[in-house]
Amino acid sequence: MSVTILGIESSCDDTSSSVIRDGVMLSNVIASQAVHEAYGGVVPELASRAHQQNIIPVVAEAIKRAGIDKSELSAVAFTRGPGLMGSLLVGTSFAKGFAASLDIPMIEINHLQAHVLAHFIKETPEDDHAPSFPFLCLLVSGGNSQIIKVNAYNDMEVIGQTIDDAAGEAFDKCAKVMGLGYPGGPVVNRLANEGNPKAFAFSKPHIPGYDYSFSGLKTSFLYTLRDRLQEDPDFIEKNKQDLCASLQSTVIDILMDKLRKAAKDLNIKEVAVAGGVSANSGLRDAFLDHAKRYGWKVHIPKFAFTTDNAAMVAITGYYKYLDKDFCPMDAVPFSRVVI
Repeated sequence: MSVTILGIESSCDDTSSSVIRDGVMLSNVIASQAVHEAYGGVVPELASRAHQQNIIPVVAEAIKRAGIDKSELSAVAFTRGPGLMGSLLVGTSFAKGFAASLDIPMIEINHLQAHVLAHFIKETPEDDHAPSFPFLCLLVSGGNSQIIKVNAYNDMEVIGQTIDDAAGEAFDKCAKVMGLGYPGGPVVNRLANEGNPKAFAFSKPHIPGYDYSFSGLKTSFLYTLRDRLQEDPDFIEKNKQDLCASLQSTVIDILMDKLRKAAKDLNIKEVAVAGGVSANSGLRDAFLDHAKRYGWKVHIPKFAFTTDNAAMVAITGYYKYLDKDFCPMDAVPFSRVVI
């Protein structure tokens, strides 16, 4: 008998719903929120209001595009955390009502695990691009920078993580001080492609083990701008491309240095990347370069599966359904969790 999972993702500012049947994606609908651009970052209250407006039409559209009736659903998988509490509450509350109305089980999903398992989404039954266990996954987004050893679908171990800011946060905040708008990551990436990555030198942290730190890089970037602007008020405008290229190159060097160390120490050649920053072209190029230099088998997700989406929630729900790993109706969301 087929297993058909409805996924709901509402951890930040994207409302998304997806239907996956037996591991194959039938639909993946995302409604993004433009309201935050004027504020230079996500405003939690505005995000949760937008989720309330979007969630019913998004779920209805996902079911319609999948070509199924809601009575065919086996379970509802929803993001329980981490994320913005108000946003998570909207998705959790809807999932409870929807599951109760259909008398089907609920499956709680850890948002970080879902990013990792995005590599197992199949778009056709013949897809076989998934990593083999065990593999290392570099999870990089606006809120997280982690190296995860993935032993199985339900067995993940964080072996390194940021002790302060995430890589995506560093991109966004440095972009903000340059006046590049929000979200800054894609703008930095675009400008970096036109600049010289060796034009400026920014500090790199010396953190033991596999942990990351990006606060020192941010400070170094800020001081460079401060000092140069005193000499030339048009410094940023004249050097935008080179600044972005140097920033991006430094972030990628920091990320790959620790990942390379972990892969060598653990003797693992299957290496994946996940999360919003995995859309960065410089990071993707670095993965392909490492594949050639170190014999890695690299796994880079499609752009559609890098940012927050419900397909990754639904595929994680599918594997949890096979384990009969359901959650009670009184489950409450939480804003901070680890894998």
